[in-house]
Amino acid sequence: MADVLLLHHAHGLTEGLLGFAGTLRDAGHTVHAPDSYEGHTFGDLVDGLSYAERVGFGTVAGRAVDAAQALPAELVYVGFSLGVMPAQQLAQTREGARGAVLVGSCVGPTEFAPRWPDGVPVQVHGGERDEIFVEEGDLDAARELVASVGPDGDAELFLYDTDAHNFADPSLDEHDEAAAALLTERVLAFLARVG
Repeated sequence: MADVLLLHHAHGLTEGLLGFAGTLRDAGHTVHAPDSYEGHTFGDLVDGLSYAERVGFGTVAGRAVDAAQALPAELVYVGFSLGVMPAQQLAQTREGARGAVLVGSCVGPTEFAPRWPDGVPVQVHGGERDEIFVEEGDLDAARELVASVGPDGDAELFLYDTDAHNFADPSLDEHDEAAAALLTERVLAFLARVG
């Protein structure tokens, strides 16, 4: 079974993400879900991003990275939207990473290191009509990441028939039940394989 570090989106550590962590635990995985917002949650994305901006995006990401330091090195990093940056950073720079799941966001493979590390499987998930994922460059970065790993590596990009950004979180209005169920199925299969 996998040891997972789950990093939340700009809404904070919502009940929906806690439920997702519970689903992974029910499948036998160990899940750590630090709260980079120190108890604050937001139903509106703009409000959540405003909070992160006030605190400092670097501070929020730093809290997530710091949380990893107290945990075993052999982690699978699962990031949702805002949590993707520290998840991807840790997967690329912290020795021992077992894999990464990046949901709703992605940066290029050279953002944190010269290239994606050998032997670290990665999945990227996003809505195919999500304006944030598609129009802000995340989809292009995801395609670049998958291509950089190459056909002999273990990198997958999954697009979902939705325009929602945080579609996997049932506590948010933009939740897409069908897309969320498929994402959960794919993540559980990934964790079973790399754990």
